[in-house]
Amino acid sequence: MENAIEVSHLSFAYTEEAETIKDVSFTIPKGSYTTIIGHNGSGKSTIAKLIIGLLGAKSGTIKILDQVVSPETIYELRSHVGIVFQNPDNQFIGSTVADDIAFGLENHCVPQEQMQDLIDKSAAAVGMTDFLDAEPTHLSGGQKQRVAIAGILAMAPEIIIFDESTSMLDPQGKASINQEINHLHQSRDITILSITHDMEEVAQSEHVIVLNQGKIEMEGTPKEIFAHPDLLKNMQLDIPFALKFSKYLQSKGILHEDILTLDKVVDAICQLKSTD
Repeated sequence: MENAIEVSHLSFAYTEEAETIKDVSFTIPKGSYTTIIGHNGSGKSTIAKLIIGLLGAKSGTIKILDQVVSPETIYELRSHVGIVFQNPDNQFIGSTVADDIAFGLENHCVPQEQMQDLIDKSAAAVGMTDFLDAEPTHLSGGQKQRVAIAGILAMAPEIIIFDESTSMLDPQGKASINQEINHLHQSRDITILSITHDMEEVAQSEHVIVLNQGKIEMEGTPKEIFAHPDLLKNMQLDIPFALKFSKYLQSKGILHEDILTLDKVVDAICQLKSTD
């Protein structure tokens, strides 16, 4: 399988005293959904900034779509990568949702006669068609992030990076955006890299990279990573509620395997009640 992103022996330091990223290497296949998790200060958001060229590596290489990221290539490569940041308010430019989606298209010199169709399609893809004339400041946190995603989709990138994009949302907003990310992965041929604290989102991804003090501590599927709860706890991380509850149900003899989805938890709760 071809890789969308290749990171090889990457190191970075904000100061001379200590490295934030220490000889990190990993690959992200095209069309995959990868999450990067780690404690605060582990370096996960720094990696996102290095990938899109907002920071320059101390050593090592980053390839996007088989092309090395450098000062000479980064502007062309950014046309293939979209990023959704933590605070959607920092991404709004236009006075309306439609204007905001159009902003990126204008920067990419998309002809005016093609814009409206792209705006309509990208807004529809994230369920924001009814809000095209709304002011972004009047939207909820989850709706603002949907608009940010729509703006990215309009430019049709091959790769989307979500950098802590649900960390400022309430539980309902988190669930909504996680559902949207999963829908993008299922319905479009887009490579998704999500930097996150949200273990419920991690559970829906295909591959997980665990950072600890600037190094890769573990890699694997969500089930493989969550099989080490004590190690995760030592890194100030947790396992999803659904998995915790499944282990409780196993202890009651109701389940014989781990579950990672809330739907299955609900089914199990019903089964638990029926045995009372």
